[in-house]
Amino acid sequence: MALTHFDVEGDAHMVDVSDKAVTSRVAKAESYIKMSAETFDIITEGRAKKGDVLAVARLAGIMAAKRTADLIPLCHPLPITKVSVELTPDASLPGVRIVATVKTTGQTGVEMEALTAASVTALTVYDMAKAVDKAMEIGGTRVVLKEGGKSGRYEAT
Repeated sequence: MALTHFDVEGDAHMVDVSDKAVTSRVAKAESYIKMSAETFDIITEGRAKKGDVLAVARLAGIMAAKRTADLIPLCHPLPITKVSVELTPDASLPGVRIVATVKTTGQTGVEMEALTAASVTALTVYDMAKAVDKAMEIGGTRVVLKEGGKSGRYEAT
């Protein structure tokens, strides 16, 4: 397989999707943010000075999905029909697990939008709690599901 964002001369270009079929498409991406037990307690008990960390992070992730084409140079602006962001506190990390789901009906997929949503959600948790824990760690960001389009279904194992 060739990289699609480079032409035959090796120059970066936006992929022409005009001949692709319009289909329903969905992508899910996950990420996590690890933190100290103290920070986990502050967030889950609603004691953060900046407010409801998980609610703000969810909104940031949703907004980020809608702005993906502004952030990633060769992404197509897409008519997103649904964005959801689930944040699940996990004491075993300790931290928060994030799953972002993005849907569209269009000519190209929404994997980048889901990845952007998951990433910005984690970054927002960091921003909201960095005053008490600068050592938080963001990781595990990946596409876990992609449906629709010519390449069909992909599900991470």
